[in-house]
Amino acid sequence: MGSTVETLEFQAETRQLLRLVIHSIYSNKDIFLRELISNASDALDKLRLESLIDSGLDADTSDLHIALEVDRDARTLTVRDNGIGMSREDLVELIGTIAKSGTAGLLEKIKETKDAAAAQNLIGQFGVGFYSAFMVADRVTLRTRRAGTDTGTRWESDGEGTYEISEAEGLPVGTSVTLHLKPVDSEDGLADYLAAANIRRIVKQYSDFIRWPIRMAAERAAEPAGETADEDAAATPAVDTLNSMKALWARPRSEVTEAEYHEFYQQISHDWLPPAETVHMRAEGTFEYEALLFIPSQAPFDLFSRDAKRGVQLYVKRVFIMDDCEALMPDYLRFVKGVVDAHDLSLNISREILQQDRQIRGVRRRLVKKVLGAFKGVQTGDAERYAKLWTQYGRVLKEGLIEDTDNTEALLELVSAASTHDAEKSTSLREYVGRMKDGQDAIYYLTGEDRATVENSPHMEAFAAKGFEVLILTDPVDEVWVDRVPAFDGHRLQSIAKGQVDLDDPEDADEDAGAEKARREEEFAALLPWLATALSGQVKQVRLSSRLTTSAACIVGDAHDMTPTLEKMYRAMGQSVPPVQRILELNPAHPLVTALRSAHEANADAPGLAEVAELVYGGALLAEGGDLPDPARFTRLLTERLTRTL
Repeated sequence: MGSTVETLEFQAETRQLLRLVIHSIYSNKDIFLRELISNASDALDKLRLESLIDSGLDADTSDLHIALEVDRDARTLTVRDNGIGMSREDLVELIGTIAKSGTAGLLEKIKETKDAAAAQNLIGQFGVGFYSAFMVADRVTLRTRRAGTDTGTRWESDGEGTYEISEAEGLPVGTSVTLHLKPVDSEDGLADYLAAANIRRIVKQYSDFIRWPIRMAAERAAEPAGETADEDAAATPAVDTLNSMKALWARPRSEVTEAEYHEFYQQISHDWLPPAETVHMRAEGTFEYEALLFIPSQAPFDLFSRDAKRGVQLYVKRVFIMDDCEALMPDYLRFVKGVVDAHDLSLNISREILQQDRQIRGVRRRLVKKVLGAFKGVQTGDAERYAKLWTQYGRVLKEGLIEDTDNTEALLELVSAASTHDAEKSTSLREYVGRMKDGQDAIYYLTGEDRATVENSPHMEAFAAKGFEVLILTDPVDEVWVDRVPAFDGHRLQSIAKGQVDLDDPEDADEDAGAEKARREEEFAALLPWLATALSGQVKQVRLSSRLTTSAACIVGDAHDMTPTLEKMYRAMGQSVPPVQRILELNPAHPLVTALRSAHEANADAPGLAEVAELVYGGALLAEGGDLPDPARFTRLLTERLTRTL
């Protein structure tokens, strides 16, 4: 060991995380070895890649491997790799502090999570599994030297609050993590992690598909009495390779069991639940590749986080190239986990080049179709399971209707929405079209904050009275995609809160209906423009409504107007949008409206008449769940009006 030992403190959040990991999170202590082997495998991947990019890197890549070493006398288990290694700065940044991993958010999520398996899943997703070593060890010693440097570093801690760090001479390139193991305690889940059988079991269960050999000295049988052991054999004990190193994606699907798929999925996703769907494919021809993709049963907790990473890894001829390959999967399928192994790409390919590569774009198109096809297969085969899957991913899949015009039709087939047809079950657009009334040419929908608000909206009244089904769309993304999609199966999507509505069947129309409409227009000819003037700056038009049956008034938009909710969303994102003035529609048969007309005819300048107009408009806003421009004034006017009626 070289220089003076320096003692440093863990970051505050790191100390909290350590306590949670050691005492609360992992019920299965075996997981520590999976995490350490996974870290070692990553280090080997990085060295292999860096040596290909930097031909001058002084590193031996002829026998990259992971070694497990047991010392029963010292009660230590060492996980050693000859990978990329770490510098002193790497150690301090990656182990002493984990702010970049979003520790604060992780801690908050763990506190909210009561299920132990779900909490383990959170730990894995944040990539801080190194700390699981402290579950089984009361002290951890790490020695490392980064490739291309001459001096190594020694790091040691008991996981309580501080760690020691110092220079270390004579270290090979790579990293060794030595665990000074706690005593065996079956009640606390601490097995004998020095026993070869336990080590083999854990490696087989969690790390069998690691592409690098995981080696351990074989246990030698006791020498028969009277025989002398071979000195050379004793000096160089036999070494066993514990993992199969089989690239699961390279094997035919018929040769892979569901258990193997699940194990591999666990390894790459750190998700304890089995995947909902598996996509295993091979493409041959001018551009060959294999892909093994998984749709998780549950959406990751950071699905809508700006910093969320995608889950598809890129390999070239089984050589790891990069995690989170954005070029292989669109953003709205960011939850998909898996591996794509291309045969004909350069090992030095960058993310920027991938984005522009014509062959990669072709791979992406096919992968997307396969994933959407997997969703369609569930939808067709198991309605109950699809409902659960849509609950997890429906909101993000609808983002695809905004950004992926090539797959609009496939995505529309997958859409599942609440509707007025059935309060308990959602419906597909295909099912909606199958129930449309004769002569109905539009798919009707209404957006809102929740089902109750939408169902109680005045806009629903005539549709409910005449038996027209209306889709109830309550996701924020619904406000956007319905305006981007012109039609489904030849039927346009129409908001019942926009444009003119005429629900009368021409064949059943009363001969006197036209005359009645003209009469009402004449009766209200003076009131409508007066109201438009009285509410100037708040509405752009006042007209009679054919969509109301019980309410006095409602607010609607022109056919191509931006909705108030969408307007708010854009402003929340910092975008400047002009305020949209909407249309006030009146129910000509409502007593309040007819009374207002009579009062206006008697004296258009009567005191308080303009205030009644404000109250009608404010009531219509509230009925659709909107925001009043001046709540205090509205409350005062309403209070005064009620007082005068008592």
